[in-house]
Amino acid sequence: MGFSKTSLSLFLFFILVSSSYATSRITHQQRFQKTKFSSNGLAEKLIRSFNLFPKHSANIHGDSSVDDFVPGKIVEKKFSFLASSNGTSVQDLGHHAGYYTLPRSETARMFYFFFESRNGAKDAPVVLWLTGGPGCASELALFYENGPFKINNDLSLSWNDYGWDKGSNIIFVDQPMGTGFSYNSDQDSIPSEEYEVTEDMDSFIQGLAIGNGLTNPRIQYQAYPQFALDNKLITKEDQAEINKLIPPCLDATDTCGVDGEKACETALQVCQKIFTGILDIAGNINYYDIRKKCEGQLCYDFSNLEKFLNNNEVKEALGVGKIEFVSCSSEVYDALVQDWMFNYDQFLPELLENGIKVLIYAGEYDLICNWIGNSQWVHAMKWSGQKQFGASKTVPFLVDGKNAGSLNSYGALSFLKVNGAGHMVPMDQPKASLQMLVNWIEGKLNGTKI
Repeated sequence: MGFSKTSLSLFLFFILVSSSYATSRITHQQRFQKTKFSSNGLAEKLIRSFNLFPKHSANIHGDSSVDDFVPGKIVEKKFSFLASSNGTSVQDLGHHAGYYTLPRSETARMFYFFFESRNGAKDAPVVLWLTGGPGCASELALFYENGPFKINNDLSLSWNDYGWDKGSNIIFVDQPMGTGFSYNSDQDSIPSEEYEVTEDMDSFIQGLAIGNGLTNPRIQYQAYPQFALDNKLITKEDQAEINKLIPPCLDATDTCGVDGEKACETALQVCQKIFTGILDIAGNINYYDIRKKCEGQLCYDFSNLEKFLNNNEVKEALGVGKIEFVSCSSEVYDALVQDWMFNYDQFLPELLENGIKVLIYAGEYDLICNWIGNSQWVHAMKWSGQKQFGASKTVPFLVDGKNAGSLNSYGALSFLKVNGAGHMVPMDQPKASLQMLVNWIEGKLNGTKI
């Protein structure tokens, strides 16, 4: 298939962890009951809310597309979707796609796109983008948020004027195993705990950013009623009633990680009643962006993604053989749901103490992973600079001289609320998000060098 073989040798990694897409559609369809919890069925509803219909629940294949893989190596090829339209050569574009074999497995194949910086800078940093879910492929971001291209309605592509490849080299990885074009021949290869995902994606990083994420559920679930009230989704009387659900949620969350997997699933059921209570009052809002409405189960239409990436000519260009593209994997989602209620901000202080830059950003109109909850856990996180960060002045984030958000920074930590954006910030505010990325990488997000 014209592959070239090389080893992965990248530096200046900035890890961008996208929002958890799946922290979403699972509550509006039904309230959690005291009966058996079926996360897989709810995952299917999530996927349908994006108008996605993957043929398989996960990519598990008995045969490997490439027989001479060596664990820990890359099999990669250059490709071009747009070169023929403007006379640019594949080499000039610097677009790559390939499979990386995991050191821990001889049969696992992790698929990625790698786009060299469009500005041609030889020393441009490398950004690694990981879409959430769990179980949604990073191509959702590549083609709808911050990649070099956008998919048109006729399935042609056009350049994204604010693709993040304009400010960096950027890699989009289909992870965890079983999503997108990533696959394995072993059913047991699908990770069931987040540390396995981290093990697969571990790299030498110089920065970590989390966009509209669910990072500390104990704090973030408590923020739902206040955000809903502030945005006139509920009344003060409604808030008082919904707040009564918070103490049981906190009690249940405290048992997660102590009393086993079942306790974590129970905590999710109990705490989701807070979110469900708000949606029952607010109606059919799009809780990724409260300015919008959902039409039945459909909140966004990303169906062109599946049509495009399952086109045989496209798959041939990418070198994926007969592998079907799995946009969002219900199987991966189900396997990882037990980790939903864990607190993950506990891993960030060590990065901060070592001078690793951490950026938390959130769109102002996202309900599911709203900026209030994100701001609260960032301020509550214990590290040597907690007091100074809490006392930091909130300053405007300016793009072309206009206020595009609100920023707090101290040392290596920054928190940014992005104006005019929902859950998917690069899709809603492409120019501001690109400016955010460039400023952050250069250490100038708060106007001064870190």
